[in-house]
Amino acid sequence: MRRTIVLLSIFLFALAAASSVSAAPQHKGSSTLSGVVLGPDDKPVAHASVSYQSSGGNGAHVVHTDSYGRFSITKLRADNYDLRASGKGVFSEWEKNIMLRAGQTRDLTLHLVYAKEIPKAYVKSNSKQ
Repeated sequence: MRRTIVLLSIFLFALAAASSVSAAPQHKGSSTLSGVVLGPDDKPVAHASVSYQSSGGNGAHVVHTDSYGRFSITKLRADNYDLRASGKGVFSEWEKNIMLRAGQTRDLTLHLVYAKEIPKAYVKSNSKQ
């Protein structure tokens, strides 16, 4: 009888340990870059393009911001990435060598600041020349 209780206790302990391991978060190496694109007026830019690639130049891709200027790039491998945003004729600087580890999420703010001239979309409507 005592032997049965010991074996049953060992079995229950092993079962509890196994279930706690399987309930732990599993990182399969998938990482995420997310953030917001702001215009020269520091307001979010809806439907802006966000170009990204690994820092080695492999795999150039583009995603677009939502109506709140937010973007999310999921299922990335652990690597270094370069990003740049554009919208309404204005571009951001390249954000280079953004390091992502396996399972990590990084949040960025990309500022649109470069253009040959500031597009009408960003000229204040109440300014008179």
